[in-house]
Amino acid sequence: MRTEGMYIRATGVRLPAALPVSEAVAAGDCPPQTAETTGIVSVARSLDESAAEMAVAAAAHALDRAEAQADDIDLILHADTYHQGQDLWPVASYIQRETLRNTCPALEIRQMSNGGLAALQLAAAYLRSAPGHRDALLTTADRFCPPGIDRWRTDPGTPYADGGTALVLSRRVGFASLSSVALYADAELEPLHRGDIPFSPAPFTHGMPVDFDAAKRSFVERMGISYAVARSSAGQYSVVKEALSDAGMELADAAWVILPHFGRRRLQSIYYRPFGIDPDRTTWDWSRTVGHLGAGDQFASLDQLVSSGLAVPGDRCVLMSVGAGYSWGCAVVDILERPSWAVG
Repeated sequence: MRTEGMYIRATGVRLPAALPVSEAVAAGDCPPQTAETTGIVSVARSLDESAAEMAVAAAAHALDRAEAQADDIDLILHADTYHQGQDLWPVASYIQRETLRNTCPALEIRQMSNGGLAALQLAAAYLRSAPGHRDALLTTADRFCPPGIDRWRTDPGTPYADGGTALVLSRRVGFASLSSVALYADAELEPLHRGDIPFSPAPFTHGMPVDFDAAKRSFVERMGISYAVARSSAGQYSVVKEALSDAGMELADAAWVILPHFGRRRLQSIYYRPFGIDPDRTTWDWSRTVGHLGAGDQFASLDQLVSSGLAVPGDRCVLMSVGAGYSWGCAVVDILERPSWAVG
């Protein structure tokens, strides 16, 4: 989808203190092989702050940077993957109450790790749908903790991290423009994160922590590894092709490629080799100190590039994401100016 006239006014991040992987290995929490194959050196870990509270902190950060008032925001979308701190509870409404206290729609998106870019496309379409729409506040947050999640073992190859992110998308001027955004879905891969476990009447009926690896093994045994790899690759290629075409560019034109905060081996097999991406054009040096933030990797890495001064005016950034379901996202962001809150 071409998104002319759509801008990013600000980003914001709330990351708790980092837990060194070496400490987790020494404590027996992280398998040594995970540390070796992923290359992750630390993960952001919340000891007591809920996902919802981290989302509020990130939102407040972004709203302050954007100099946005309550009346400016016409939509709030919150993307997440796991427990937000309360049961049977509209977390987006909490974020709205704790930040803007306005009356616009506040909605939750659950498309796993593709939720951030899914929110970006939906927000762009919503803002374009009526002349009076101005800004949208997008947030993500998760806290991956026991008993439901083992951040080291639930999804081998991807150490999970805690944190919140936010982005203010606008039809007004911003430090960057959103040139295009695309989504693609292939529900034939949905069982990859469900497996053969029967449906249950309550959360975690079949035990804790969640084991994504077992679900993947079950799917591969039934359908074959080549089937899974082929469809996964096709989905990622399709969404990247669409977003780049809509932006009138090739991947080689990008100064930066923002990828999910996966481990090194997974990044090599899904992105580096298939797309010819040089890790030096990514945020790997930083993301390996943070870990996987669920739906928030793309917003967090964009914030890091801009606030650190690494991304400069004229740079084109390509954001890629993938989430269980299965769905993929890709967006092209052009840096227009150095915001006042950036280093340098």
